[in-house]
Amino acid sequence: MRKRIFGLSIVAALSLLVAGCGGGEDTSVYLVFDIGGRGDQSFNDSAAAGLDRATEELGITASELEPTAGGENRDELLNLAAEDGAQLVFGVGFLFTDAIAAAAAAYPDANFGLIDGFVPDLTADSNLVSLGFAEHEGSFLVGAAAALKSRTGKVGFIGGVEIDLIKRFEAGFAAGVRHIDPGIEIDIKYITQPPDFAGFTDPAKGKEIGAAMYQAGADVVYHAAGSSGGGLFQAAKEQSESTGSHVWAIGVDSDQYLTAGAEFQPYILTSMLKRVDVAVYETIATLVDDSFEGGYRTFDLAVDGVGYATSGGHVADIADQLEELKAQVVSGAITVPQAP
Repeated sequence: MRKRIFGLSIVAALSLLVAGCGGGEDTSVYLVFDIGGRGDQSFNDSAAAGLDRATEELGITASELEPTAGGENRDELLNLAAEDGAQLVFGVGFLFTDAIAAAAAAYPDANFGLIDGFVPDLTADSNLVSLGFAEHEGSFLVGAAAALKSRTGKVGFIGGVEIDLIKRFEAGFAAGVRHIDPGIEIDIKYITQPPDFAGFTDPAKGKEIGAAMYQAGADVVYHAAGSSGGGLFQAAKEQSESTGSHVWAIGVDSDQYLTAGAEFQPYILTSMLKRVDVAVYETIATLVDDSFEGGYRTFDLAVDGVGYATSGGHVADIADQLEELKAQVVSGAITVPQAP
């Protein structure tokens, strides 16, 4: 069973949910998306994939909520889910941090999972688990791939919003590039500055920045910009077709070779995989088998919580080098910086 509601007041939404609920003892899980919701081909879709897998394999009752365009109703949606009897409620994205901490305190009989945010002083007995990722480690590998594939000696990075989280992607990418070739030039641009988070949902701006980078000589550009990355893929396609000189884009979070559309596949070198799907599925599994614990979990290279995609075979010729670098990061022989 699946329910999806967005853009409603708490009273209207609760009425609709109650009307749609059936009986039974199924485990009830709510996923409250970040802005953009299911279909962003990136961060939200990765979370959705974990929910879909849990629905199919674990027999849970899954419900989805999506905030309004400005995200002002995150707290209302979390409360709505808890009041509807959810046993586990996920907030997808660091912007849920304050709201989910408050909801966890207000609804001690429900469990909560925060993806990408950090709430201090959690313990195993808490009803809230913070699910974090070593984005810098995965970004290190795609940075190395960019350097190995670049012919011009210039690559680019597009961040959605200039915040500490996205700077981890930047730091890892730059470290990977420079590990291969310290002389490569890296063009770094952010779409917006906080508190403006529209940089994660602006494909037109992503295309504009990507096109400018390609025209300035970059031949591989990595984005950590949510659905704005769709614009980068368009820019890579148009630059390649108009000049006859092939350029690459690197996706993020999901394997975007598989989600962006066939027309863009020739231009997507790889994607930095952030296994939000694994975090969501495994957290639901602990609820189902009654082993849920609060506190903190980090999904890093050692547990394949981050990584790089191989779809399309575009990195097949450098896979051995990337795997060796991965082994060195996991062993501690390479320490990847978390800040630029």
